Amino acid sequence: MKKLKFDVTGMTCSACQAHVEKAVRNINGVKSVNVNLLQNFMQVELDENITDALQIVSAVEYAGYGASESGAKSAEKTYDNSDELEKMKKRLIYSVCFLVPLFYICMGHMIGLPVPSILSGHENMMIFALTQLLFTVPIIALNFHFFRNGFKNLIHRSPNMDSLIALGASAAFVYSLYGTYMTAYFMGRNEFGTAHGYMMNLYYESCGMILTLITVGKYLEEKSKRKTSDAVGKLVSLAPKTAIVIRDGKETEIPASDIAIGDIFILKAGASVPCDSTVIEGSCSVDQSALTGESIPVEKNIGDTLMSASVSTGGFVKCRCDRAEKDSTLSQIISLVEEASASKAPIARLADKISGVFVPVVIGIAVVSAILWIVITNDFSMALKSAISVLVISCPCSLGLATPTAIMVGTGKGAQNGILIKSAESLETAHHISTVVLDKTGTCTEGKPSVKEIILNEITEDEFLTLIGSLEKNSSHPLAKAVIEYCSEKNIDFKSCTDYTETAGGGISGKVNGKSIIVGNRRIMEQNKIDISDLVSEAEKMAEDGEIPLYIAVDGRIAGIISLADRIKATSGEAISLFKSINIKTVMLTGDNVKTAQAIASQLDIDEIHAELLPKDKTSIIKKLQENGERVAMIGDGINDAPALASADIGIAVGAGQDIALESADIVLMKSDLRDAAESIRLSRATIRNIKQNLFWALFYNALGIPLAAGLFYPVLHWQLNPMFGAAAMSLSSVCVVTNALRLNFFKTQKSSIEEIKIEPNKVIENHGKEVNLMKKTMKIEGMMCSHCTGMVTKVLNAIDGVSAKVSLDDKCAYIEISKEVSDEILIKAVTDAGYDVISLD
Repeated sequence: MKKLKFDVTGMTCSACQAHVEKAVRNINGVKSVNVNLLQNFMQVELDENITDALQIVSAVEYAGYGASESGAKSAEKTYDNSDELEKMKKRLIYSVCFLVPLFYICMGHMIGLPVPSILSGHENMMIFALTQLLFTVPIIALNFHFFRNGFKNLIHRSPNMDSLIALGASAAFVYSLYGTYMTAYFMGRNEFGTAHGYMMNLYYESCGMILTLITVGKYLEEKSKRKTSDAVGKLVSLAPKTAIVIRDGKETEIPASDIAIGDIFILKAGASVPCDSTVIEGSCSVDQSALTGESIPVEKNIGDTLMSASVSTGGFVKCRCDRAEKDSTLSQIISLVEEASASKAPIARLADKISGVFVPVVIGIAVVSAILWIVITNDFSMALKSAISVLVISCPCSLGLATPTAIMVGTGKGAQNGILIKSAESLETAHHISTVVLDKTGTCTEGKPSVKEIILNEITEDEFLTLIGSLEKNSSHPLAKAVIEYCSEKNIDFKSCTDYTETAGGGISGKVNGKSIIVGNRRIMEQNKIDISDLVSEAEKMAEDGEIPLYIAVDGRIAGIISLADRIKATSGEAISLFKSINIKTVMLTGDNVKTAQAIASQLDIDEIHAELLPKDKTSIIKKLQENGERVAMIGDGINDAPALASADIGIAVGAGQDIALESADIVLMKSDLRDAAESIRLSRATIRNIKQNLFWALFYNALGIPLAAGLFYPVLHWQLNPMFGAAAMSLSSVCVVTNALRLNFFKTQKSSIEEIKIEPNKVIENHGKEVNLMKKTMKIEGMMCSHCTGMVTKVLNAIDGVSAKVSLDDKCAYIEISKEVSDEILIKAVTDAGYDVISLD
């Protein structure tokens, strides 16, 4: 299967969209088709062995529209329709210039305004009629595309909004032209009374007003629709046009699109990153806010990755290109948002079904209403007015715009906040979520465990670390990495390992120096019949403190325990509170022991936990929740949790970094921030609420407007809708729907800024079992001007043994945690030596 994108021209309403989709869907070999009415493009998934792009184009053209295959759209083509909008504006201005005198001539005398004498009196009736005709013809010429498209689609038996406008305006013009001839005919026979009757029933002004008001509505609609893509348009505009690469030892400026994988380029302060890359020399700070929503610049050093479209706020670096521009993070974000906006939410199916039959039904109603009024009243003028009103007020635009405009704004707003929603269906499903299932490691916690304590049993520390390190070096598990780092700090020499075996969710085993080693949790020890009774109480105490105890057995006997702690993310507590505020139950899954899981769940106030799980167990728990009627969102890292993410109603990948195209996730969060998962559900609820409002008003408008236009209320209330007011109401309905969708741009996240989150003090257990309480201090600093300054202060403070510091540029403060004896003088000296002034230290 292959996905192709096509530009489609000639679409004006949801009926057009439905006709194009139907025409393409009927082609053998087409698996799926999505037509984007807002941006006039179509995505088709097809089997190349059965059909091709040429057949797709032919089918669209036969349906009465234009189509051409497109490659990757440029920013100008996709998001900047300034030329088309300017042309529409000129048509509107010229139409108004002709409409004003036309309207004055026709209606001026009714409200007592002076009318030229040459247009008054029976003797000037033909001049009066011909002058109206003279002003109406240019308006028709300026807006002739309504007639061209409308009648073309009628011929192809796919009537649309243009067809309704063309029929209504043509009926008014043709009848007026007939009235003009009849006026001349009876004037020539001196039957001035009859001629005057025809002259007073001319509808030139209705024809001109209908076309002009529709153009007003379309112009306002287009202006509003352009704003729905502003979020992605701003991302596109961030892409730099050029980059400075080093070739043959010289700096050369080339187009950013020409950078190839492996090229070395220079990034200076104020420049945008042209492609996904790795820093190979120097350091800098970059603003990633447009991609991830992070307001604080991020420090980048050698080995760190840079995302395309990030902006350097300070420093100088050399970088190596890892991905070409077309495969960059920015390109993937734009592609994901485009695909999401082009896809259809299940809620849109009602509008699609209605749109498919709407226009033919309206034409039928107009004809029936005209016939009935002729039969009942024998008044052709009233019947014509009723039919024209039905045609022009029955706009399928508002119905067709109700869903895609809200989807476009919602997904764009998500992209602005680092929340990438892959499809409209995912966006709709997310608002039903009642339970979120959280992976612990890397989601609730930082995913970077460290060794906290070692308890030995008849073995020396060096031998213990040599055996466990030699075994763990073969594993890629995060806990293994923590053990290896600790052993490296202790200068342990690793030995060769044989018969290495890894048990998922349990532990590892192998032989080192001829000794059989087993490392794992309590379950793996019991399965191997290892007596751990001497150390169970110590292990349980570690678990109660939120640590992860690993047992080590040597030749069938317990040799000790090594405990590791994975610190809870500073934002996780607030994230759980956000979930609770929107009535969502939280469930945590982990392979750790029950006590460790309970300790973390207690700190975060998580509703339910499942511990000591194997990877396959997570999927089973999700299915049980679903069987109990819960709509489940699984939140994980998108890699190890792929089966669980796929089995949940919604899979949310947290902290996926640059790998944003994860197949297993429905929503991808650019930052490793659990709060964004809650915000994605809030955004989904706001978007679906907006869609329902749009659909209600679109359906309510037509349900009320069509009977009014048809004259249903005339016998009782004597209400008959003038075609001009019908045209105005039709235009207003579309503008209102798009404007309502734009309200989503005011969606605000409820999460606090990072600087406002204070990390609560916790206990650090040193290797000798001594408990040390962290001391917290706040240092007020003068002289910090940018993220480079905060990076420097952070660096010098964290270089002090026993000190952990976070620095905020907003309030010019350093928030310091001290786990050892460190005097205030040492802290102050470190900052002042870096070139900054310490105002206070509390």
